[in-house]
Amino acid sequence: MDESTQKETQSEKGPGWEQGILRDLAMATLKEQRAARRWGIFFKLLFFAYFLFGLMIWAALSQGDLKLGGKNFTALVDLNGVIKADSPASADKVVRGLRDAFKHKGTKGVVLRINSPGGSPVQARYIYDEIIRLRKKYPQIPLYAVIADLGASGGYYVAAAADRIYADKGSLVGSIGVLMNGFGFVEALQKLGVERRLLTAGENKGMLDPFSPLKEEEKTHAQGVLGKLHGQFIEAVKQGRGGRLKQDGKIFSGMFWSGEEARALGLIDGFGSAGFVAREVVGAEEMVNFSRKDDLFERLAERVGAGSARILMNTLSNLGGIGGM
Repeated sequence: MDESTQKETQSEKGPGWEQGILRDLAMATLKEQRAARRWGIFFKLLFFAYFLFGLMIWAALSQGDLKLGGKNFTALVDLNGVIKADSPASADKVVRGLRDAFKHKGTKGVVLRINSPGGSPVQARYIYDEIIRLRKKYPQIPLYAVIADLGASGGYYVAAAADRIYADKGSLVGSIGVLMNGFGFVEALQKLGVERRLLTAGENKGMLDPFSPLKEEEKTHAQGVLGKLHGQFIEAVKQGRGGRLKQDGKIFSGMFWSGEEARALGLIDGFGSAGFVAREVVGAEEMVNFSRKDDLFERLAERVGAGSARILMNTLSNLGGIGGM
C-alpha cells in the first residue's frame, strides 16, 4: 500500500481511530482481569468453605458426635482441673456434656471421670444439682463417678451426686472443707515506711484488705461465711452418700485420704478405672466421650484474632464491589 492509499484509509476511519483501538484493547484487558478476579474470589471462597467443613468434621469427631454407631455404649464425661468459670472444668461445659450423654438413645450408663482439686463452690454446686436432676429425669441410666488421681474438695462435692463412686487405691479423696486465704503486709509496710491510704464508702468495704490490720469482727464474719458454705457442702455429701458414710467426725474436717482409706470411711464404693466401670459395672465396654471442649470457632477467634474476619470481609467486599472504585 502506497503512502497516498494509507492516508486515504486513515481518513475513511475518521479522526482518533487509534484511541478507539486502544480503548477496545483496554476494555478487553479489563474484562479479562475482572473474569480472573471473579474466578480467584470463587476459588478462595470454595477453599474457605472446604476449610470450614473440614474443621467442623474435626470438631465433631473430637466431641464424639460421629462415633455413635453402637446401640449401647457407656457415655464418658471428663472433669479435669480446677472447677471455675471459663475453664475446661466449668459448670457450663460439664453440664452440657452430661446433658448430651443422658439424652442419647444409645447411652446405657454415664461415667463422670474426675481429676480435680476442687475450685468454686458455686460451679461445683451447679454440676451437683444438674446430676441430681438428670438422674431423676433418666432413672434408667445410672451415673458413676470415677476419681482418677484427685477428687478433692469441689471435685468430691460433684462426685457425691453420683449413684456410686469409684477410685484407685492411690487416689486422693476427700478434703470436705472450705478455705479463704491471703497475706498480711502491715508490718512490711511499716518497715518500709509506706503509708497505706484506703478510702471506702461503707465501713466494711475494705474488709480483709491485706495492707490493713485484721480486725477481730472481720475475722469472725468471714469465719461465719465459711461455716455456712461448709455446712452446705456437708449436707450435699450426706444427701448423696446417705447411710454409706461411716460415723467419723474426721470425714468433714477437710482431711483427705487415699482410696483405700476413703473406701473404709464410705466416701467411695469401690476400686476401678473408667474402663473397668464401663465394662464390669455398666456392661457396655465401648465408651463414647461427650466431654465438651472449648468451641472450635471461639478458640480460632482467640488465637487468630480479628485478622481472619477482616480477610473474609475483604473477600466478600471484593466480590460485591467488582468494577467499583
